[in-house]
Order: sequence, then structure tokens, then C-alpha cells
Amino acid sequence: MKIVRLHKKKLDDYIEPLKLGKRVAQQEVYAMLSAKMLSVCRQYIKDVHFAEDVMVSAFLKVFTQIEKFENKGSFEGWIRRIMVNEAISYIRTKKPLDFLEEHEFHESITWSECDVSMEDLDLLIDELPDGCRMVFNLYIVEGYKHQEIAKMLKIQEGTSKSQLAQARKMLQIQLLNLKEKGLWNGMR
Repeated sequence: MKIVRLHKKKLDDYIEPLKLGKRVAQQEVYAMLSAKMLSVCRQYIKDVHFAEDVMVSAFLKVFTQIEKFENKGSFEGWIRRIMVNEAISYIRTKKPLDFLEEHEFHESITWSECDVSMEDLDLLIDELPDGCRMVFNLYIVEGYKHQEIAKMLKIQEGTSKSQLAQARKMLQIQLLNLKEKGLWNGMR
């Protein structure tokens, strides 16, 4: 006979058992969040296998440094921040980030004119140079401010702003190219 739980535990219910080092709590938190956190890591790391390695490493950090969680903000947000920081650290160890110099692009479309799926957008974002992709994800997806991004990536705030602008322009050009090739009809 299969036992079905009538009341699912909330993520916050696991904080104390995690602080006590309970393996069952670690397994359950990992099962609850691994898919979502892998997605977070994948936003920064193209190769899913390396992203998975980073995610596992970040979960290990979550479980060994749980005492640092001060119950300020959400527990999931704290875990997500660790995932992002681990992804950035991983990328830094592999190679220096490449930041583009500013270029002028003449053709553009506005995002409000787009009708593109998240999967397609993820593929386009994957094609961005590392620096642009990192800043785009940190600013647009994670909601960090340019000052915070500059500190995290050890760059100037102006570099963060220009990389975001470059990323947006490059994505616009990719969408225009797809439209011209007839591979995407997302223009209204």
C-alpha cells in the first residue's frame, strides 16, 4: 500500500532539521528544489552536465552553511543566491569573462513586439557571449542592480550597463535574423 501525505511540508519547515544535519531533510529539500535550481545554474552555464555539477556543489554549500541563514528573506531565495554565486565562481575558474565593446546596431525591435517561447528565448540567451549572458541573467532574471552585479563580477558599474545593452541588442538581432530566414514568425 502506498502512503500519501495529506499535508506537504513547507520549505521553511526543513530549516531546523537541516541545521541539525538530518540527511532525510537534505534529501527532501534537494528533491523539492533540484529541478528549479538546475534551471538557475543553466542560465549561467551552457553545458547541462557542468550546470548539474555546480548545482550539487551549491547544495552541499547550502547544507554545510545552513547556520548562516538568518531567517531574513525567503529560504528559497537564499538557496538561489548560493546557486548564482556558485555558477559565477565556476565560470570564473574556467576562463576570464569576455566583455564586448560597445557597438552600434541600427535595426531593432521592441520586446513588446515579440511572441517567443521561454525555451526559444533560453536558446538565444545561450548564444550570448559569457559576459553579456551573465549580466543579462543577473539583471533581468535575478533582479540584481548594476551596482551589485559590478561587485559580484568585479567589473565597473558602467560595464554592467553596457553589457546589458549589448545583450538586448544582440537578442534583437538574433530575433530579426530568425524572422528574415522565416524560422520565426513572432512579429505581430
